[in-house]
Amino acid sequence: MKKLVEGAGKLGIKLNSGQVKQFELYYQELIEWNKKINLTAITDCSSVQVKHFLDSLTIALVLHEGEVARPDFSIVDIGTGAGFPGVPLKILFPQPRLVLIEPTTKKTAFLHHIIRKLELENVEVLNSGAEEAAHLPLYREQFTLVLSRAVALLPTLVELTLPFCRLGGRFIAQKKGEIAQEIDKAEKAIATLGGKLSQIEKIELDEFDDARYLVIIDKICFTPGKYPRRTGVPRRRPL
Repeated sequence: MKKLVEGAGKLGIKLNSGQVKQFELYYQELIEWNKKINLTAITDCSSVQVKHFLDSLTIALVLHEGEVARPDFSIVDIGTGAGFPGVPLKILFPQPRLVLIEPTTKKTAFLHHIIRKLELENVEVLNSGAEEAAHLPLYREQFTLVLSRAVALLPTLVELTLPFCRLGGRFIAQKKGEIAQEIDKAEKAIATLGGKLSQIEKIELDEFDDARYLVIIDKICFTPGKYPRRTGVPRRRPL
């Protein structure tokens, strides 16, 4: 995990030996399961370290250790797939409650497996689409931090994510490439869902060969009860 350790160091993160072992095991299990079900197209060790593990840990750039250590701090990862970015962040910050939401049943089977293998505590896997889960009282407006990576364009994404975010919480979208137009198109959706664009953090790391950003949206108002709309509608007809 040399590339991961070095890259994390540039983010100000010092991974201990136990965490490095967890990432090694995560990689081994990811590749083994990927032979049976489609978890990732990226499989060589170096690329997984950078494009999955390190990319997930960039979220830590905009988190403060004090807030993560608070007993009421909680994280939900929407459309987590094989666990990114939620599981790497859980390895880094073991204390917070983490909920992984993934609609594909085969992928949730892997998530249950990897949580057991890595001996992660206070993690829940929900086999559901965001549109349904966001209307359940257990999850609606319950989380300090909402995450999503490579799921949808921002106008759709804010409808799938902001309903999970409590007042005073944040949604962080991981984006890459030219994002200015995408952000402009999301203005109406952000306001409608109770959010406010807070900052755009560019990731400055030599390990990445493309422009990567963290788009941070604060939750300043409650989300109207009709959102998100039924399954598929946010993608077909973004706000």
